[in-house]
Amino acid sequence: MKSAFTLAEIMIVVGILVLLAIFAIPNVLRARVNAQEAAAASSLRTIVNAQTQWKVANPAYTNLSQLGAASPPYLDSILGCAASPCIKQGYSFWINIDLARAKRYFFAVAQPQSMQVAHTFYIDEDGVLCRSDTVNTPAPGVHVDDGCPVGFSESQ
Repeated sequence: MKSAFTLAEIMIVVGILVLLAIFAIPNVLRARVNAQEAAAASSLRTIVNAQTQWKVANPAYTNLSQLGAASPPYLDSILGCAASPCIKQGYSFWINIDLARAKRYFFAVAQPQSMQVAHTFYIDEDGVLCRSDTVNTPAPGVHVDDGCPVGFSESQ
C-alpha cells in the first residue's frame, strides 16, 4: 500500500503557510519603504556634496543635468539625468536654485512616487536634511533660510 498525505494534512500545511504569509508580507513591504527612504536621504547628501564641489569651480549652483553631464561627472547618470525630475529608487529628485539671490542658494527635494507610503525629503546648501512629518506631504516650493520647512523635521 502506498503512503501519501491526506487532504486534511495538506489543508493544514497550506493554512500554516497562509498564516505565515499574512504576518511576513507587511514586514517585507515596510522594510522596502525604509530602504528606499534611506537611499533617498543618501542621494540628497550626494547632491549637496556635488553642488559644493561644483561651486568651488563655478560662480553659482547648477541643476542635476549639468552635474551629471560635467566631465568628469559630479553625479551618476541616473541622479544627474538630462530631464528633471530624475527618478531613482522610487523617488523623484530635483533642484531649485534661488535666482533672486544670484544663484547663491539652492534646495533639493526627494519626493516619493507613491506618496501614500513614504516621506518626502528636503535639503539645502547648508546640508541640513529634513524629512516630512507625515506621508503624503508635497515637496516645499521655496528655499527656507534657517532649518526645515513647515511640516518637516530635521533628520539624521
